[in-house]
Amino acid sequence: MKDDMDVATVLRAVGLTREVSSPEGMLTILDDVSLSVREGDSLAIVGASGSGKTTLLSLLAGLDLPTRGEVWLAGEELTAMDEDGRARVRGQRVGFVFQSFQLLSSFDALENVMLPLELAGRDDARELALDALAAVGLAGRATHLPSQLSGGEQQRVALARAFVTHPVVLLADEPTGSLDTRTGERVIERLFHMNQEAGTTLVMVTHDTQLAARCSRVATMAAGRLSEDR
Repeated sequence: MKDDMDVATVLRAVGLTREVSSPEGMLTILDDVSLSVREGDSLAIVGASGSGKTTLLSLLAGLDLPTRGEVWLAGEELTAMDEDGRARVRGQRVGFVFQSFQLLSSFDALENVMLPLELAGRDDARELALDALAAVGLAGRATHLPSQLSGGEQQRVALARAFVTHPVVLLADEPTGSLDTRTGERVIERLFHMNQEAGTTLVMVTHDTQLAARCSRVATMAAGRLSEDR
């Protein structure tokens, strides 16, 4: 399959199914989801809470494995790799903005943003991380721990960390969910700037219909199934 992939297709899911056990029996979170995203696309995934959106993002990033199906990123099959292999590809190719931020509590804002650069062996990690924090309006909060930041500020640190490596694919789970309107607009402009100017492929889960409308494609998740609106 690798040789047959469209060279412009940067992210592909094939027949993704995710099942978990529950007291009532086997529960299907994702049901035979297939998706193809080309380089430079912007895709919004919308749908009700509990429909499987966040689970899909986690599988696309290689943070979890499906019960069945395949995920391909930049020509490599994530689902055929062990955790170390998936972590390598994530570090090189993927930026991920979690709804719950996932900041390291003992690291200050600057150290959190520097981390993926240091893992990649970059000598200019500090300089790049400071620039990324400045881009989200947090230059003056670089030495603050997550516990000393508001929820909106923590979200902006998470965004800076996600785009500091200039990833091939940026996956965002409700990227403006905890931000005030003004800050949210600034963050969104940054995301679409990356998408349009740097060619970063953007896949985001959002409840914001106006935000979804700005994407080139919109797909709806319902009861674990994905259907494209446009």
